[in-house]
Amino acid sequence: MYAIIDCDNCYVSCERVFRPDLNGKPVVVLSNNDGCVVARSNEAKALGIKAGLPYYQLKERFPNNEITVFSSNYELYGDITDHVMSLVRKAAPTFYRYSIDEGFCDLSGMDNGQWSMINGQSLKKWGEDLSAFIWKATRMPVSIGM
Repeated sequence: MYAIIDCDNCYVSCERVFRPDLNGKPVVVLSNNDGCVVARSNEAKALGIKAGLPYYQLKERFPNNEITVFSSNYELYGDITDHVMSLVRKAAPTFYRYSIDEGFCDLSGMDNGQWSMINGQSLKKWGEDLSAFIWKATRMPVSIGM
């Protein structure tokens, strides 16, 4: 059994760690040199903002919408996601980081007495508990699929 861990709307979520007032509001993060949109909150997606939209078009197409815009800060995103992935690494028997915001867990061997994670419900509970722990420790939302 394998699990994939993904930080939800990673760059936007990293910005919201320090700006929780932006939860529930449209937020985008721009590429290097503020060229185009590279990350969007669910609220920005609901407005129809597409990934790759040039910044000047964002301002033209959504003049009356209050959209918070951030320049990308890859050092911050790396630091926060390093912390998230270190928590996953401690919780899983085997962990492979795939990208800045994704990793895979090999869950084989979780059938011993310590884990008791052999059936689907138990694995579901493990994923839910890990997601809740990561949120509490970092304020980063993650999705875990198995």
